[in-house]
Amino acid sequence: MRTMNKINYPPHEIYNPPVMEKKNFEHIILWMLSNNEECEWANFTDEPLELRLSTLSKYLSLLKGKHLVENISRGHYKITSEGRKRFLELSSSDEKKRKLSYPPMIIRRKRNYNHWILWMLYNNNHCKWADFLSEPLKINQSSLSKNLNLLQDQGFVKKEEKEYRITRSGKAEYSIILRDYNLDRQSILDEESKRIEEVTQNTIKFFNKYKIKDEDIQFRFLNNVLKLDYSRVESMLTKEDDFNKILLFLSTNHPDRYPDYISMEDFSKTYAIKETKLEYYVDEIVESNIYPIKFFKLILPSDMHFYFQENERLEVMLEAITEDHITKFTYLNKLFSRTINIMDKVDDIIEDACEILFDKKLKNALRDFIPDYIKYLAYKIEAKVELKETFDKLEGIIWQDLADIFQPKSIEGIRGQYEQDVTEITEEINLNPGNIELYYSKIKILIYYEDYNEILVTIDEMYANFPENVKDIQIKKASILRRMQKIEAGLEIINDLIKEYPEDSDLLNYKAYWLQYLDKKDESLDIMQDLVTKFPENGTYHDTYGEILMYFEDYEQAVDHFLETLELASEDWYIHQTYIKLGICYKELNNYDLAMKNLKQGIEITEKEVDDLETKQKWLSIGNLFIAEIESSNF
Repeated sequence: MRTMNKINYPPHEIYNPPVMEKKNFEHIILWMLSNNEECEWANFTDEPLELRLSTLSKYLSLLKGKHLVENISRGHYKITSEGRKRFLELSSSDEKKRKLSYPPMIIRRKRNYNHWILWMLYNNNHCKWADFLSEPLKINQSSLSKNLNLLQDQGFVKKEEKEYRITRSGKAEYSIILRDYNLDRQSILDEESKRIEEVTQNTIKFFNKYKIKDEDIQFRFLNNVLKLDYSRVESMLTKEDDFNKILLFLSTNHPDRYPDYISMEDFSKTYAIKETKLEYYVDEIVESNIYPIKFFKLILPSDMHFYFQENERLEVMLEAITEDHITKFTYLNKLFSRTINIMDKVDDIIEDACEILFDKKLKNALRDFIPDYIKYLAYKIEAKVELKETFDKLEGIIWQDLADIFQPKSIEGIRGQYEQDVTEITEEINLNPGNIELYYSKIKILIYYEDYNEILVTIDEMYANFPENVKDIQIKKASILRRMQKIEAGLEIINDLIKEYPEDSDLLNYKAYWLQYLDKKDESLDIMQDLVTKFPENGTYHDTYGEILMYFEDYEQAVDHFLETLELASEDWYIHQTYIKLGICYKELNNYDLAMKNLKQGIEITEKEVDDLETKQKWLSIGNLFIAEIESSNF
């Protein structure tokens, strides 16, 4: 049996800092591991530290991912040599007392907190959270969180190890905002000129060194290097020359240059950069969105990849063409018809785009790209609001909230609202960590913005905080994996739950849905047939059976099961949805009288009995739109 020596704990001020300062959990954990031979889980969660399980799990995972901590056995941890270096850095920086420069009164007179923050970061090497809370600024925590998150999202501020720093693009923004004040304008212009001059001089040297003479490539490269701040990846990518080569690769392989193309293998040999490094950082920039600038990728069967940026000329014109075709759908006989799907317009979009934007030989690549691009536009203009639970699988029939397409909001506004919503719900969770409904509310917000990685982090926290709800949490995780197109992984979770809870027939109901997502029609329907045979009085199973039949366009049989649901579960919470789905089926069978009757019944129940405003609006919208379509057909 392993025996542990007496545990050394950090000074009180490290794990219990002043009110205006946040705990540095990284410092606490590394202090413990640096000052003890090893530590186990309970050493962190018991007195005097009393770290929350979710917090400890999160930070240990981060530290292990950075190779600062290693797991020597189950529940036992040890610091690495890199971890000791990091601990010394944190300890030395903690000991240094800084004298900060604060914005002059002419700036503080206006409560533009983002201006205050940028001034502080520009005129100080870095700032901590508490620097903004204390005198003379005294920014309240909610406003500080909102503005810092927005500035980070815009790429003006970066956060590293609990410290905030201004980026190159942040310096440019700082120069712009100072024009609103009666300050020394010449010094502002001089500072901005120095920044652009520095970038330009370095860029010219880079072009000369690697003989880059194509003006289009030069322009795209300069555009990239001004927007993508090297300092964001400097800690991992120590050579700025390598960073510039990665941007050169993206600038070179642009759709405008097709069929000219250079592969990663050839590029790595020509410009002396490891292919693995090139591949990793291109993926981080394009796929993982480590910068606020979004890149799009066209993939050709020959494994050629072409890249272009959001809001550049090509993308702006493609957006205009795409939206033009989408808005030609009417409420009545285009967008909401089962026989005419929005994807039918993809070829029309491609034809127009290839007339003025793309080489005609890129048509096949565009055919794969455009559906995802349409989805991106839908989120960008907030036209798509996620439907939940039973109506998810009808998203191919209905693209709701079409009206917002005609009055799009800015993506910056969406991002700002997202940050605000997540910050507020996270603060609520911190105040009420035992309320599982708050976690589900946070997941709902994250689902809307497709921040699936953060959802999985939240779910991991739920495992630690709510072990008694592990089955429901596992089902939620499977649902998230399905949204991430990892349907097989979600089905694996459902299958594991079925083995663990063999008496829970509802899990088989879920499995039928997952088989439907995989288009395994026979297997899915076999499960539902078994369930309704074994539990003939269960209206929910008949309702699910009807939905799956509806998905596979077997409307006649779907009607039978929806009618059975109405007979068995007339008082259940979801019955308004059953009426509306039944009405849709009758409409597809050209039985417009019964379609109208059931759609109106579903709408009436929704108006009277559904309390959740979002759910009510969604189902009223769906029902009314199908009624409008039927009325327009002059049945």
